[in-house]
Amino acid sequence: MTNRLEITRADILPWAEYAKGRAEHRKRISAIKRNRRVEVGPFVTFYFESFDTMWLQVQEMLHIERGGDVQVPEELAAYNPLIPKGSELVATFMIEIDDPLRRARVLAGLGGIEETAFIEVGGERVVGKAEADQDRTTADGKASSVQFVHFPFTAAQIAAFRQPDARVILGFSHPNYSHMAVMAEATREALAGDFA
Repeated sequence: MTNRLEITRADILPWAEYAKGRAEHRKRISAIKRNRRVEVGPFVTFYFESFDTMWLQVQEMLHIERGGDVQVPEELAAYNPLIPKGSELVATFMIEIDDPLRRARVLAGLGGIEETAFIEVGGERVVGKAEADQDRTTADGKASSVQFVHFPFTAAQIAAFRQPDARVILGFSHPNYSHMAVMAEATREALAGDFA
């Protein structure tokens, strides 16, 4: 895994070169993602981001949309903020409900859920901060099904997180979705590598 803080234009492969190795790139990143995924409750899955996961996302957007060089700056601006900057973990979480009517009803009651995500480690709670690029809860209180959250850690919290077999809990304090999950050791170990 690459432990860098920002994707630059120099990191971007030309369309034809990426297309040629696309299957291999996707397979490599899929292996990295395996230990960066946590399900919390019946509807939410967290995907913890990294340089590698965001690099693949940028390459995929360029591959699919074929916007060429003019598209690169907008993709870098969109995805670089989701790369952990050394003292944080960053996650995309998705509220996944197949039934459209049930999804609409559940999302209508989850306004502000992005402000209630937390990680507990060493007896301390790290409260998530929603990505500030746009509001992901509408004025009428409906949550977006895709959310982006940063978990800013102190040095002591990082040290506690890095301890082998540390008990790490990921969850929400939202009144309509107060679910939690204990992070698997393989996931804790993978995410510990995000800290500088």
